[in-house]
Amino acid sequence: MGLATGVGARLLQVVSGRLSVLGPGPAEEATLDPYRAQRRLQELKFDLSEALVRDCLEGRRCEIPAHALFPQILGVVERYLSEKVVVRPPADLRDVFLAPYYTWVVERLVEAIGPDVSQGEMPEMPRYETRRGAGSTAEVDFWTSREPREVVRSHVNFMVPDTKKWEQQAAYYLDKHPMVDAFVKNAGLGFAIPYLHNGQPHDYMPDFIARLKTEPSIQLILETKGFDPLAEVKAGAAQRWVNAVNADGTYGRWAYVMVRQVSEVNEVVTRAGGA
Repeated sequence: MGLATGVGARLLQVVSGRLSVLGPGPAEEATLDPYRAQRRLQELKFDLSEALVRDCLEGRRCEIPAHALFPQILGVVERYLSEKVVVRPPADLRDVFLAPYYTWVVERLVEAIGPDVSQGEMPEMPRYETRRGAGSTAEVDFWTSREPREVVRSHVNFMVPDTKKWEQQAAYYLDKHPMVDAFVKNAGLGFAIPYLHNGQPHDYMPDFIARLKTEPSIQLILETKGFDPLAEVKAGAAQRWVNAVNADGTYGRWAYVMVRQVSEVNEVVTRAGGA
């Protein structure tokens, strides 16, 4: 039995022997059955599609009218739910429209939905920060307690790793690859890609940026990633960033790749250089 202290404190005991602020009473089972009984799946899909249409129009990311945009986005929603959402019993597909899952679905679809350039639609254009100019490796200057690795094909004299082995190995491959003109570890450079998670903005900082010996040159953003539950979210945000910057053309050509094994670095660099 527990004890309550303080002036005028009351001690209440329930069947299980635990203290309760409400006093004794019958236990009630809380389920999602009432919610599921009141909401139809098609209705929930329509509500989500309407929210995404409003986001596109209010953010001026879409130029087509709402009545033409809605059926396209509804198709995207239905495809996402059927291909990307895994329902494990006793869960129900309608549960994905509850927090926090609903927020995650909206964020992923907002990041993924874009104009269909192949059908003649205008590509999404970047919005540059007016208070900050373009970054440069000439501005990298900081102290570190980590053990750095000396590199050759970099404008920064050392590569400062955030891992025990992965980034050191990736830097070795970049430093030796014949297609790499120059590369830099994204440390102290200030290069970040924005993304949303749980309704909050975050910055994703990829591992490396490499300039490839192509004509014109390609700036390759390279990420070496082990397990990360947000890997897909970050990769989607990075690809959207690359598409927008390439559409603008002011800062040349860019590409993004995420590798799960360091041994893949040579292959992806070769493939990016031949694109």
